[in-house]
Amino acid sequence: MSDVTAPMGGKIIEVKVKVGDTVGENDEVVILEAMKMELPVVAGASGTVKEVRFKKGDAVEADAVLLVVD
Repeated sequence: MSDVTAPMGGKIIEVKVKVGDTVGENDEVVILEAMKMELPVVAGASGTVKEVRFKKGDAVEADAVLLVVD
């Protein structure tokens, strides 16, 4: 299993995957807004999305687990 974490605190502006989706390593999975910039968050490993822990509009802290890929 691989956790996808927020590189810094910010607001989720788009979640590009849902539970059950297949992702590849370095696929964009979430777009985070931080310091008025859009920051793409990528999967660190290939697999299937097992859990999405945040939705569009949610505020997240740095290092928060956004989703789990197995």
